[in-house]
Formats: sequence, structure tokens, C-alpha cells
Amino acid sequence: MVADKSRLEPLRDILGRAPSLADTLALRLRDEIASGRLQAGERLPTEQQLAATYGVSRPIVREAVGRLKHDGLVLSRQGAGAFVAEPGASSVFRLDVANFSDKAELRHIVELLMAVEAAATQHTAERHSEADLGVIRARLEAMQAAIDRGESGVDEDVAFHRAIIDATGNPFFRDLSEFLDRRVRSFIRTARANTARLDGMAQIVQGEHQAIFNAILDRDGQRAHAAAELHLRNAASRLALYLER
Repeated sequence: MVADKSRLEPLRDILGRAPSLADTLALRLRDEIASGRLQAGERLPTEQQLAATYGVSRPIVREAVGRLKHDGLVLSRQGAGAFVAEPGASSVFRLDVANFSDKAELRHIVELLMAVEAAATQHTAERHSEADLGVIRARLEAMQAAIDRGESGVDEDVAFHRAIIDATGNPFFRDLSEFLDRRVRSFIRTARANTARLDGMAQIVQGEHQAIFNAILDRDGQRAHAAAELHLRNAASRLALYLER
């Protein structure tokens, strides 16, 4: 691969701000593979070449390439180096969201979240225990207390939804929700933190949470499903409002 310096130059700015240089470099290399600029069977540049191209150290390159190997996107051949794997070889599901201002991407994220969260909320409504309900109620009340103190309530918001996921009793829902938390939940955090500054908006969001809780309390699965879907749609709209502002 011959490096296009004009295309790669912005990466140095991204890397400078990123919490993990290796993660950011791995994402860029994934883009190279997905776009076909690095094709199946092609040998990756050496550590030294990648370090010079992307302006990072060789240990960072080694760590980034290690991530690609772990995901099955890159294979090592003894004595020959690292090569791009054949399509479909990836062994894990990845979700790296780069641009929340892209309306199509945002719509896809919301659809995925609704498929998971709305279904989980329905299951919780239909099968929760009294102990589960007590935890969810406590999280709802903690959110209201944060609003009353003039705070955004972001952490309390996340804890409320996590309590609902936990109450499904399904460990796979928990695992998938934690994965989504790490990858795309930041869009809800951003929407919540910024629209909370608008007069009355925090209480409107709290009304949506109350509707979810009431449906769970009544063990009405369909209503809980609908309330969770509406909440996510509105969260996406709030983020769009923030981005426009």
C-alpha cells in the first residue's frame, strides 16, 4: 500500500485527541480494509512503515494490528508478516460509530437500540420481581432528585435503563446492552446532557421514563415496548436538535 499523505494527515489530529491511539489506528486500518484500499491477501506494511505513515510509535502499531488479528481481519504468516484476511473471516461483531451528525447512521443506531431495549423493556414488564421493581423505582427517583438539583441526570438515566435490562434476567441482554453502552450510548448521553439545559426539557424526558416505569409496574408488556420505543425516538430527535444548534 502506498500511503496517500494528504488523506492520512488528519489522522495525526485525531490520534492526538483520542483516548487510545491503538484503537484509533485500528479503526483507520479497518476502514482501509473495508474500502478495498487494503485487499484480501495483501501484505500489511511493516510496523516501521505504518509508524512513519501514521505518526505513531511502533508499540502502538503493534497493538493496533493485534486488535485486527484478534478480530480475524488480519492473519500472521510466520516469517512473512501480516496479511489481510479473506472477507467474512472476522470472528466478532463490531460497531464503531464515527459520525452522529449523519442522519442515516443515526437512524440505523436508533433502530438497533429499539430492537434491543424495547424488547428488553417488554420482557421486564412481563417477568420482573418485586425486588427488580424496587431497584427500577429507586433509579427513577434518583433521576428526579438530580433534576430537582438542577443537574443533567445523565448517570442516573443510564442507571435506570441498566436496571431495566438487568430485570429481564437474561444475561445475553445484559452483555449486548453493555456492548452498545460502550459503542453508541454516548449519543443518548450527549442528547441528555445538552437538552437538559433547555427549560423544561429534563422534566419532559423524565415523563417518558415515568411512562416506561408505569407500564412495567402494570406488567403491560406491549405498553412498555411502545414507551421504550417512543423514548428512543425522542432521544434521537433531541440529539438532532442539539446538533442543529
